[in-house]
Formats: sequence, structure tokens, C-alpha cells
Amino acid sequence: MTILDGTKISEELLQELKAKINSLKVNISRSPRLDIILIGNDFASTKYVSMKEKKAKEIGIEVNIHRFDATSTEDEIVKIITELNDNDSVDGIMVQLPLPKNFNEEKVISKISVDKDVDGLTTESLGKLFRKEKCFVSATPRGIGILLDKYNIEVEEKNVVIIGRSKIVGLPVSALMLNRNATVTICHSHTKNLQDICKTADILVVGIGKPNFINKEFIKQGATVIDIGFNKDLESGKTVGDINYEDVKDTASYITPVPGGVGPMTIASLLENVINSYEERNA
Repeated sequence: MTILDGTKISEELLQELKAKINSLKVNISRSPRLDIILIGNDFASTKYVSMKEKKAKEIGIEVNIHRFDATSTEDEIVKIITELNDNDSVDGIMVQLPLPKNFNEEKVISKISVDKDVDGLTTESLGKLFRKEKCFVSATPRGIGILLDKYNIEVEEKNVVIIGRSKIVGLPVSALMLNRNATVTICHSHTKNLQDICKTADILVVGIGKPNFINKEFIKQGATVIDIGFNKDLESGKTVGDINYEDVKDTASYITPVPGGVGPMTIASLLENVINSYEERNA
């Protein structure tokens, strides 16, 4: 069994991005810039934004965080997004999800200009992905793709099973895998015979938010297992994924740890999107 080391691969990618920024800045009079909108005080969201800010600044990306109370209005959020869309010094805009329940997530995300949608979450970005058109790919799916490539894991002609159909992960992952000529099955809360379907997977991608839900009975011998889950185990207090790592590790051929697997790749992929936007906007 081989661990897909997202921490190691992401650090390598970040160093490449840092060098690219330094090269680009020879002819560009400003640094790349990412603006993040954070609404409310959700602990996980605040932590994720802090991690993104830290890594971005380490490689030379300017970060501006726009903090709003959960009681803020959608009009206030739309106003700042519109201002950022019109600001030529802004290369990327992202809204940290999930939003407080009083917000219409679709409405807010839809206001981001597609050429600054570095998180790949607008309807237009997702549509372009399914049509194999140039677009920003959502950070987590992009990170998964990079991780598979770095470990030379073949996707073409493989059976890929995805548990979870979110617009953040499940749907864009399915598009990426289809674009690589995999046979893709998406499972969700209404799927029958989930275990049987999972056991057909050469590559199993799990993002359902249920700690240690997937055990070895779901895994085909030699499968590649990608865990997107990020949960707190109530008994141990440790961070765990949706896959029971200890139970599965002897059945899988490749597996992402939690933490240290998909999470670091998500951040690195987001920042790569920002730099690609920066380069294109200043070409």
C-alpha cells in the first residue's frame, strides 16, 4: 500500500508556483492577488481561510479577506463581489463555503465573474468543465487530478466510483474523470447496494461527511482510495476522513491520509488557479 502524500506533493507544487511568480513579476508591476469573502464565524471555514492565506503569502500572493457577520445581507455580499469583479488588480475571487443558512449560495456564487472564479464554482465554470472547454477547475477535484498524475495512477479505461454529488467536489470530479476516459458512477444518499457498487471501483472517491464510514468491505483489492472527508472523531478527538484508514489500508493499493492527503492539494490547486489568472490577465 502506498500513501498518496498530499503534503509532500503540494509543497513541491507551491515551490514551483513561487518560482513562477518571481519570474512573472519581472515584467508585471504587481503581485498576484486573491480576495476571499468569509461570512460568519464557522470554525472550520475560519481555519481553512487562515490556511489559504498563510500558504498564499508564503509564495508571494497578496490576500485580502473580507469578513462579514452571519447577519449580513446578500446585497452587501453582492456589492463587494461586484466591486472586486471591476477591480483590475484582483486576479481571483472566492467565497468560503458553506454559507450561513440565511444566504442563497447559488445567488452569491453566480455573481463572481467567470474569469476570476478561481474556485471553479459558478454555473458557467462547471458547464465549461463538462464541455471540455477551458475554465478554472474547482480546487479539490483539480488537486485530486494532480495527485493521481504525480503517482502515475492511470485513469483511462478505469472504473471510478464517486460517493457524493456536490457541486464543489462530486460533480466536477466526475467531469474530470470522464474527460480522462474513465467509466464513472456517482453514488449518493438514494443509491441502493452502495457496497456492491463501491467494490467495482478501480478508483474510489469518497466525500460524504461521515467519519470512518467506508471500511474494507467496500473496497476492491488493489483499488486506489481518495478520501475527501474531514471530520472530528468524537471518541478520540482526532481528525479523520470518511474512510476507515486502518481497516482499509491493507486492501487498497493507494490511499490518501487524513489529514495530509487531499486537503493540502486543494490549497495548492486554488493558488495555482490564481497564478494562472494573474498570468493571463497580464499577458
